[in-house]
Amino acid sequence: MLTTVIGAYPKPSFLNLTDWFNTNKTDKKYPTKYYNEEINDFGKNAEDLFLKATKQVIKDQELCGLDIITDGEVRRENYVHYHCRHLLGIDFSFLTEKPARSGSYTSFLPTIVSKVEADKPFLVDEWKKNQSLTKKDLKITIPGPLTITDTVANKFYKTDEELGFDLAKAINIEVKRLVEAGCKYIQIDEPLFARKPEEALNYGIRNLEICFEGINNPKIEKIMHMCCGYPDKLDAINYPKAPLDSYKKISKQLDSSILDAISIEDAHRYNDEEIFEDFKNKKLILGLIKIASSKEETEQEIEQRIKAILRYIDKERLIAAPDCGLGFLPRELAIKKLTTMVNAARKFI
Repeated sequence: MLTTVIGAYPKPSFLNLTDWFNTNKTDKKYPTKYYNEEINDFGKNAEDLFLKATKQVIKDQELCGLDIITDGEVRRENYVHYHCRHLLGIDFSFLTEKPARSGSYTSFLPTIVSKVEADKPFLVDEWKKNQSLTKKDLKITIPGPLTITDTVANKFYKTDEELGFDLAKAINIEVKRLVEAGCKYIQIDEPLFARKPEEALNYGIRNLEICFEGINNPKIEKIMHMCCGYPDKLDAINYPKAPLDSYKKISKQLDSSILDAISIEDAHRYNDEEIFEDFKNKKLILGLIKIASSKEETEQEIEQRIKAILRYIDKERLIAAPDCGLGFLPRELAIKKLTTMVNAARKFI
């Protein structure tokens, strides 16, 4: 049984870069506030710091025994806006206050002021540098059109569907660049599918498929991830999350899409097992680690959950992972949790 991570990993202490995991409630209203200033403070050392941080993240994941790793998204202030900074048509100096995540919070967000288009390549260079640091396969993560739409303010397009279409076209260009460079694992993150299942069914899944349009190489893994939401701190209780039945509303359409693998939460709150009957074709990346809890899972707990899911999905199609990114966890705890997960998954080889 393969093991992987979703995206974010605890940033090393020497990398002073504000992100969604280490801001207070005031700062969360301005999620892009500090980025340029902090990068400028790094000066000529910026690239060296990022590579040093990436090496540490990769070494940690190798130590845990993971099969498919990431760069920990160490260059990103958050997984959405970093990508947006490399698209034309999005103004980061013109911020607009807007509710996000179904009203879970309100932020001053970068604003769509003209047609969204791809700009110069940026993920390819990052992936090449990072892949050269490891013999493991390194996965690239990209925010999806519906999720970007919810995390920016639209002052140009008439509808979110139109904006999502142009975002998908722009993402598709970067995806094709990655494929040409040799990247085998490409993941589009769409947590908004769980928040807005109706929009996902009406046009979100179609736009997600456009992100992978023209990618026909069977060696390329087309992945999507949808979590149900982060808290604002570690060990928060009863924080707002998308309804658990959201997965059920869209699971069959996702299973009939062009995707190769679908990633869902399961550790924070178990899904009703009937949902696993809907995944008849795709690989399922199953969340087996709580990403916002300091409580450590045991191998036995993870093994029991895997055994339950294997009644519906054969082990060749089941991949073990955390629920979502690990940015809230202290580094030592992230290593412990991942190691426990890998040890449990190895018993099903």
